[in-house]
Amino acid sequence: MTDESRPADAKPKHRGKRGRRRKPRSTRKKALVISAWTAAGVVVLGGTGLGYVYFKLNGNIKGVDINAALGTDRPLDVDNGSQDILVLGSDSRSGDNAKYGKDEGAARSDTAMIVHVYKGHKKASVVSIPRDTLITRPECAAKNGDGKTDPGGERQMFNTAYEVGGPACAVKTVEKMSGIRMDHYVEVDFTGFKKLIDTLGGVEIATKQPIKDKDSHLDLPAGDHKLNGEQALGLVRTRHGVGDGSDLGRIQLQQAFIKALINQVKDVDLFGNPKKLWDLADASTKAITTDSDLDTVKDLAGFANGLKGIGAGDMKMVTMPVQYDPADRNRVLPLEEAGRQVWDALRADKPIPKSATEKSAGDKGAAGKVVTSE
Repeated sequence: MTDESRPADAKPKHRGKRGRRRKPRSTRKKALVISAWTAAGVVVLGGTGLGYVYFKLNGNIKGVDINAALGTDRPLDVDNGSQDILVLGSDSRSGDNAKYGKDEGAARSDTAMIVHVYKGHKKASVVSIPRDTLITRPECAAKNGDGKTDPGGERQMFNTAYEVGGPACAVKTVEKMSGIRMDHYVEVDFTGFKKLIDTLGGVEIATKQPIKDKDSHLDLPAGDHKLNGEQALGLVRTRHGVGDGSDLGRIQLQQAFIKALINQVKDVDLFGNPKKLWDLADASTKAITTDSDLDTVKDLAGFANGLKGIGAGDMKMVTMPVQYDPADRNRVLPLEEAGRQVWDALRADKPIPKSATEKSAGDKGAAGKVVTSE
């Protein structure tokens, strides 16, 4: 972000050691919430066993040093008390994920969301980025660490950023698109997500019409359901079961599921059930990869503690403004002017204006009302 594009009252953020400045909230991961909050609970309940707790859970968490990877080629942080987190779902088909498709040696970001936590950490906005968005991808260091770089280029699918350059390239791409510096990074893979939902005991939703998709192993009749991990994964992955079969419909299902998940997590008496608390903390810390400022139990717990007041009703969820690509209906293009409204609002720590998404294809799909948590 240039000096000219930064708000007049913006100041560079002075970040303390390991992100002490702003310890607020992600979006309960969209499942991250479970990860961080349960880890915090384990710390509280650990008592004299804290040494083992730290050793065990710290060993579960995988960390990536985004700051070292990107250096100074990043937007300046605007020190207004807000926080921005990039949350990715990885679609790797390696290992336990092989049942979901052929392993072609590279994972992509199947789900991408920017979570903006407002000053005071009582509300948040979530902007989903369609994986099929055609963007200008920046040059990135290759993910395999061989010292080579990928040149990027125009009309590249957004999810290829993770494929060619891993978490650092995904963050760099988002920052170039938005002009907003990401304070944290959280990634969850297929298998980890599924185990997390099973450990929680399932998530209750209602479907207003049948959803059937053999590609995502999902077959749900209309009605009330308590989804296990396999079914929940199928729901957030399906793109052919409802709507127009596009990624935009899938995003709407993901957003509805996330709200159901958050509502359910808030109703679980984790502190009254130490074993379940431990099981959830163990499963959640195994499920995630974070930036290096969140890759210990202490940091993750402190981060979560600042976010626990945000419920589903406190989150505004939208899709980045896009239109279908006239040259290929399987791809979408950013709506530049509307997108600027979104990014400018978040940078200024203000609500996203309704006008920003009025002309977007992203929030008009038929899938938006199919799943509820009522």
